[in-house]
Amino acid sequence: MYALALVRYRRPLEEVLKHVEDHRAYLRELKTQGRLIASGPLDPRNGGALLLRVPDDDPRAALDRIRDADPFVKAGVAQYEAWPWLPNIGCEDLDRL
Repeated sequence: MYALALVRYRRPLEEVLKHVEDHRAYLRELKTQGRLIASGPLDPRNGGALLLRVPDDDPRAALDRIRDADPFVKAGVAQYEAWPWLPNIGCEDLDRL
């Protein structure tokens, strides 16, 4: 199953940027694990978005774990809005990634 997550900054960008390297290292680890497909900041830079692959059996619990382990969330500079996603057009392309 796939999931979409919006990461919204809760603090000024200058404060968020202090944690960006730890956040990106965390995202690289998710990518290595096969959990993260793509990520990046929004424009304007008031948050970011993640395209994730999560287990079918309990996607909400997986999303909670991903959110709770993010250095942005631990530092209190961002919050997640995440939803399991069932794409029907282009799913075959995602499955090949």
